[in-house]
Amino acid sequence: MHARFKLPALERFIQDAMVALGFPSNDSLVIAQLMAQADMQGSDGHGIFRLAPYTKRIKAGAINRHPKIKVIKEKPAMALIDGDNAMGHLVMKYATELAIEKAKKTGIAWVGSQYSNHAGPASLYAKMALEHDLLGLYFAVGNANHLPPWGGLDMLLSTNPIAAAIPTLHETPIVLDMATTVAAYGKVKAKAQNGEMMPEGWMVDQEGKPLLDPTQSDKGFLLPIGGYKGYGLSMIVGILAGTLNGAAMGRDVIDFNKDATSVTNTGQAVVMIDPDAFGDIHEFKQQTDRLIQDIKASRKMPGVERIWLPGEQSHLKKQDNLRHGVALSPALIEQLALLAQELQIPPLATA
Repeated sequence: MHARFKLPALERFIQDAMVALGFPSNDSLVIAQLMAQADMQGSDGHGIFRLAPYTKRIKAGAINRHPKIKVIKEKPAMALIDGDNAMGHLVMKYATELAIEKAKKTGIAWVGSQYSNHAGPASLYAKMALEHDLLGLYFAVGNANHLPPWGGLDMLLSTNPIAAAIPTLHETPIVLDMATTVAAYGKVKAKAQNGEMMPEGWMVDQEGKPLLDPTQSDKGFLLPIGGYKGYGLSMIVGILAGTLNGAAMGRDVIDFNKDATSVTNTGQAVVMIDPDAFGDIHEFKQQTDRLIQDIKASRKMPGVERIWLPGEQSHLKKQDNLRHGVALSPALIEQLALLAQELQIPPLATA
């Protein structure tokens, strides 16, 4: 049976773990807050679920506990960040805050990163734009290749996610967060941990037959969204977030599920756009509200009760989790209990 855990308990446990692993207290808090926010918004394959795998890589020396994140190339509306092999959450918070600062001056800013690591769900960073009435975009190279080129068998591409956040006036902000594959690989790992089968359409084996057992995922590959179009999109996102930044892409991507010691050189990019540079911000948000209202009020197919906007269900999930706590599976709770013993930290407290 699932148990629920409140936000402060998640943050405290993750921060305790990071401090025990040798991270400074301030950095540990940033990582904990971002990881817990992933769980709050329902991105359960990217939150506390990742703590044990992170711990394995950190203990093996594959992540820098005391990084010096810095800008290595810069122009008024762009920057390239060297993450110094830090936790990706720290690198992307740094990159996003810099992009926001630049966009307020120039109207638009693009900040890329190299030598970063897995940073959780893409929407965490795109959504940081909303507090500043900006539009946020995010691109990343996935941390393992699970996608071959269309018609091929060699794993040269990844889930390569995209996120976008659009500010509104009264409506729930539009927040798109998607892998360029039908399912993110974190969801496959979560299914395996929970002893559940995958739905048809997530993965196929090397003969093209449906693969439903997540414990056998290494015998097949993820399917791209929209067939060959998703394959093309994954490649473009990988070039923008990886190749452009001097980060890993294609055959250079390290599978952090199987390799706990190598530096991943993960590439990400965040873009901030100031709508006020194109016109009145209030009018833009008003028009976005109107579009949302038109879509919600549009005619529905038989049996459809509600038309959802990108990010609405995640927003409602977050509200529910803030009230009642995040539901964690028995398998994950057991894993975290063992991790607490290993790190000699207080156990995760239930709601």
